[in-house]
Amino acid sequence: MNVQWDDLRIFLAVARRESLSSAGRSLKIDPATVSRRVARLEQAFNTPLFAKSPTGYTLTEMGQRLLTHVARAETALQEAADDMAGQTTGISGTIRVGAPDGVANFLLPQVCTAIAEENPELDIQIIAQPRIFSLTKREADMVIAVSPPQTGRLTVQKITDYKLYLCAMQDYLSRHPPVRSLEDLRGHRMIGYIPDMIYDTELDYLSETGVERVNLGSNSVAVQMNWIRQGGGVGIVHDFARHSVPDLMRILPEQIELTRSFYLVRHADDRRLERLNRFAQALCDGLRREVMRLERPL
Repeated sequence: MNVQWDDLRIFLAVARRESLSSAGRSLKIDPATVSRRVARLEQAFNTPLFAKSPTGYTLTEMGQRLLTHVARAETALQEAADDMAGQTTGISGTIRVGAPDGVANFLLPQVCTAIAEENPELDIQIIAQPRIFSLTKREADMVIAVSPPQTGRLTVQKITDYKLYLCAMQDYLSRHPPVRSLEDLRGHRMIGYIPDMIYDTELDYLSETGVERVNLGSNSVAVQMNWIRQGGGVGIVHDFARHSVPDLMRILPEQIELTRSFYLVRHADDRRLERLNRFAQALCDGLRREVMRLERPL
């Protein structure tokens, strides 16, 4: 069987992006060439590797099996490249981090800026989306999650705990009835996640307050924070984000203090890659320091 690495590299790109055109753009080749290379692979293995669907190209069962092997080969090649390059004083190349938009907006910029300043040959990409990422498809090199995954060939490392509180703007509170108990929240507009778009139960903050209706909802923490900043109502706020909004007040902190955790999730095969290990260590250390700094009393 004559299978070329270039064809497998194109297969990886299509598997991860689920689109011929998107894969072509990432590899700087035209979609027609991508299609021909995939067809050549399917002929070599004598089996379909993709099924065309309304959302794009999805892996067949055999395609999924091939992806596992090819992803391991890609990791081995990267490991070999790192080993041949020898020990360097800095981290280089491109590293992509997936994260919920709360940590992506309020923690990662300053943490990753510090890492970039110490490693001028390093490019860092942050994907800030409220969803679960696929490390097998290499949507990211590593992911920050709010709960540890239970399946997959993954390594999981707890980074740190963090706090969340009910908050509202001082001006909003001065114009609305006082909140002296959780019952008083019924008279206020509540800001939070769209209930049917909560992708992790750890994000279902308002259920712990007894609130049943979200008046102003978004799947984005940044949008929720801006609604609160504009005096739209009351919502749950990451304590590390509170410093970014002057006059943001905690509400009932003695009754509502939520504790959650961040976890760093990586593909198990990547633990041999020294550059990713060094970046992961710097990222975790930086996040711990930043959460501790920002959660100090105002």
